[in-house]
Amino acid sequence: MLAGRPWSDWIQRYGQSHQHPINQACHLIGIPLIGVSLGLAALGLAWPLLWWAALGLFVLGWVLQFAGHAVEGKPPEFFSDPRFLLVGVRWWLTKVGAQNNSARPSA
Repeated sequence: MLAGRPWSDWIQRYGQSHQHPINQACHLIGIPLIGVSLGLAALGLAWPLLWWAALGLFVLGWVLQFAGHAVEGKPPEFFSDPRFLLVGVRWWLTKVGAQNNSARPSA
């Protein structure tokens, strides 16, 4: 639950602006790149050279996000509500989990 609304509501709204397969692919790649970049930036406190890798991954991740929305023809949801930055991560986890579950044979 986020802000008194179930995750399913947030994911459904997020999904409305992420229908195009290219946009979805851009997000499936871009979201983890941004996440990894944040981890590398934290490690960059001890190893400053990691800042360059973090910056590169961060920029590439966001370029993919905005390229996907250009194809979709809809603005990112976080423009209207910054909580959608968290919802995007949850959407990604749902998508990856759904793909892994669909690849498993039935028992």
